Formats: sequence, structure tokens, C-alpha cells
Amino acid sequence: MFRLKTITLTLKKFSSIALEFEELIPDTVYNWNKEDFENYQVPVGNSRFPLTNYFDIEVEGDAEGPEDVKMILEGDMGRVKYIGYRMTDGEIIVNGDADLQAGAEMIGGSLKINGNAESYVGREMRGGNIEVMGNVKEYCGTSYIGEWRGMSGGVIKVHGNAGKQLADCMSGGEIYIGGNCDILAGIHMTKGYIEIGGDVTRWPGGQMKNGTIVIKGKLSYLLEGFDPEGIFVDPEVDGKQLAGKYIKYKGDVGVNGKGSLWLDAEKNRNLL
Repeated sequence: MFRLKTITLTLKKFSSIALEFEELIPDTVYNWNKEDFENYQVPVGNSRFPLTNYFDIEVEGDAEGPEDVKMILEGDMGRVKYIGYRMTDGEIIVNGDADLQAGAEMIGGSLKINGNAESYVGREMRGGNIEVMGNVKEYCGTSYIGEWRGMSGGVIKVHGNAGKQLADCMSGGEIYIGGNCDILAGIHMTKGYIEIGGDVTRWPGGQMKNGTIVIKGKLSYLLEGFDPEGIFVDPEVDGKQLAGKYIKYKGDVGVNGKGSLWLDAEKNRNLL
């Protein structure tokens, strides 16, 4: 029998100190009722306060597991961190912006942000789907400071722009950026697929050893560690069909890399 539990948290008080939502994922709340939420103390800085201080709460339906849960966060979540942290199943929808670490270490399920997101979206993500309708800041799909493995599975789709060091240390999965991207996309990449629909400032694929980067806009500066391998028309890249002419490069040869960098030939005629 089809089951679905809908949990709606509607913001009523904005906090200048970030709330932390790592405990509020479908995995942990699928069997909670409204009273459980009303009794919950949410981390705020070094303290905890009642969730009801900040949110109105509605709970409808039943769930046998996290896969039966849809969580809806209504309002500006620009000071709510760790939304979807380590979730394995279910669905979270944010009808507003999201703070740091949205979807960090995510294993499964889906997270949709109908606004912009701060840094570290999908950090060390292993599975599932993240969709951001606006922009993301730096370090989307990357490793955390001091770690050497970033995103290893799953899909991140950003409709807007992305900040610097997109997919640093990426070791699997797919990232799609609809707009522009800042410096060092795919740095230290070892596996995976990145597709950028807009322009890129500088140095994509620095020290990459494997994986694929596709840039459909204009690249302002190409690293010297990429050797051209020819021009291809309507190439099939990692099982995906690209339309138009693309220049293919191999690199980063400075680290004996065998990664592929594909640039739209018409947008990058200066490189022909």
C-alpha cells in the first residue's frame, strides 16, 4: 500500500546564529509525530532551543521508513545548516535559500533547494540527487578541509552559477552547472563527470588524474598541462551526446593525468 508522510516546517522566526539540521532527516524522523517535533531541541551555536521557537510544524500521514517521507522547509533557510546531511532516502524540499553543507555526505534520497545555497553543497556526497534552482557558492561537491576524497557518487544539478573549486577531489558522480563557474573547477579530480553550461574563469582540471569536464561556454584561461587531441563533432562523452563541435584535451599531464577536458569550439575559437 502506498504510504507518504509529509512533514512541513514553516519558518516563523529568523535566527542570526545558524540552526543545525543534521538530526532532522527522513532517516531519523520518519516515525516522529507532531509532539516529537514540538519536544525537539535544535542545535543553535553552542546551545539547543525548542524547534517551535523557530518553526510552525505540520505532520500528515504515516511512514514505514525514510523512503516514505517528504520534508518541506518553507521560508528563508539561509541560516539553517546541514539540511539533508547524511540522508539515505526520502525527499527534502527547501522553498527558499539554504546555508552551509546542504546535502553533505548524502548517501541517497533527494534534496531540492528552490533558491540559492551556501558553500559545501554535496560535500563528500556518495549517492542521491541534489538540485539547486539558484546559485551555489564555493566548494560544491568537494572534500572537506584536510580530506582527499570529495564527491564519489550521486548527481548534483545547479541551474545557476557555481563558485570556486567546484568538485575539488571529486572521485565519482555527476555535476551539472547551468550557468558560469569560477576558478579551479575539477581540481584534483580522479573520476566523475562535470558539465558546465556557461563560462569558466580560469584553470579547470588542475592536477586532475582522470574524469571528464565539459565546458559549453568560454574558458578564459587554459592550463598548460592539457594537450589537444583534436576537434570532434557531436561527440558522445561518457555516454552523453553533446551537440556541436568540441575541442578535446588530455591532462593534467603535469601529474601524468588522463582526464578529458572538452571545450565548445565555437565559444573558444581563440584556441583553434
